[in-house]
Amino acid sequence: MKLNNKEMTKIRETEKQKRIEEILTRGVEEVISKALLAGKLKSRSKLRIKFGIDPTGSKIHIGRAVPLWKLKAFQELGHQIVLIIGDFTGQIGDASDKQAMRKRLSEQEAKENLKNYAKQIGRILDMDKVEIRYNSEWFKKMNIKDLLNLAMNFTVQQMIHRRNFKERWDKGSPIGLHEIDYPLLQGFDSKAVKADVEIGGFDQLFNLKIGREIQKIFNQKPQDIMTLKMLPGLDGRKMSTSWGNVINIADKPKEQFGKIMSIKDELILSYLELCTKTPLTEIKEIEEKLKAKKVNPREIKLKLSREIVSLYHGKKPAFEAEQEFERVFKRKKLPSQILEARIKEKSLNLLDLLKKTKIASSKAEAKRLILQSGIKIDKEIQKDWRRRIKIKKGMIIQAGKRRFSRLI
Repeated sequence: MKLNNKEMTKIRETEKQKRIEEILTRGVEEVISKALLAGKLKSRSKLRIKFGIDPTGSKIHIGRAVPLWKLKAFQELGHQIVLIIGDFTGQIGDASDKQAMRKRLSEQEAKENLKNYAKQIGRILDMDKVEIRYNSEWFKKMNIKDLLNLAMNFTVQQMIHRRNFKERWDKGSPIGLHEIDYPLLQGFDSKAVKADVEIGGFDQLFNLKIGREIQKIFNQKPQDIMTLKMLPGLDGRKMSTSWGNVINIADKPKEQFGKIMSIKDELILSYLELCTKTPLTEIKEIEEKLKAKKVNPREIKLKLSREIVSLYHGKKPAFEAEQEFERVFKRKKLPSQILEARIKEKSLNLLDLLKKTKIASSKAEAKRLILQSGIKIDKEIQKDWRRRIKIKKGMIIQAGKRRFSRLI
C-alpha cells in the first residue's frame, strides 16, 4: 500500500521526535533548559552547537569521543556544529576535573597535538559540514583592558566555589590565577561564535554556565547547556591518558577489541550507552538479563567490542579482531601477527630488553609492568627488574595479554 504525502510527513515527524528524545536523554547528565532546547529542536531553526576541545594530547580516546557522537546526532538533524579548537586555552589547561595544577602546554606542543585531530574527529563527524574555529583567533587580539573588563563581571568567590578548587584550597594545594581565568576564556568562546547550545562533560557545568553569563553581558541570548555522563576508563576511574586506562579511537582494531574485553563487568552498561548505537530499550533488556544472571557478561562484552570497533574501523576489521581475540585469549595461542625484534647483544638487563623490543615505551613503564607481574618471557613471569636476560632466538616476550615480541 502506497502512503500519501500526509502519511509520509507524519512518519518523518515521528522519527524526528524519537531522535530528538534520544539526543536529550542518551548519555545526558543535565540540560539547561531541557524544555526550551526541546522546543528549538522541534522547530525548523538551525542551531549553532558549540563544543570545545583543547589539544592536550595527540590522540583522542573514546571517552572524549562521547560528546563527538552527541554532536553527530545534532549534525544529522541539520544543525551547525561549531568545533572550537583551544590552541590558546590549551596552553593554560582546564582545571575542571583536576586536583592539582596541570602542566602547561607550549604553543609548539599544542600545534603538534593538533595535527591529527581533524583526521580522528573525521571518523565521527562530517568534517565538510563542521565550522572549525581556533580560539587564538580572538584571544590574540584581546588586550589586558579587555580581559579586566570581562573579569569585572565576576568574583573570586564565584570562581573558587567549584568543588575541586574548594578541595584544593582546604588542602592548601596551589591554585593558579590562570586556572581561575580559564572559565572566563571558555565562556568568551561562546560569545565569539554566538553559540545556541554548548555541550560538555558534567564536570564542566560551571564553565558552561559562565558562558551563558558572558553572552548576556554582550546582549546575546544565553546558550542552552547539555552536560554528558563520564565514561569510566579500563580500571573504573575517569578515562585519562595520564592514568593509562584509555582506549584511543585510532587504536588498531585488535588492540581496541582486546582493551574493551578487559573492562570490568560493572562498566558494560555505561559503555553500551555512551559508546555504541545499541537502542536504549535493548540496553535495558541486557541490564535485566545481567541482573538475573541469564546471560554471561563475556557474551555482552563481545557484542560491545564488535560494535565499538565497527564504528571506528568497519565490520570486517571488527570480525578479524574478534577472531584474533578468540585465538589468543580463548585458545591461548600466539597472535597471528607478532612484532619481531633483532637484538645484537648476548645479554641485556630486563628493562633495556623491554624497551628495545618496544614492549615498553620507557624503562619506567617497563619497571611498572614487572612490579605488576605483567611481563612474561617464554611464559615465565618476570619478577626482578634487575635481572639480566640471556638473549636467545625465538624467545617470546609478553606484556599483559595484548603485547608480544619475538626475538629473531
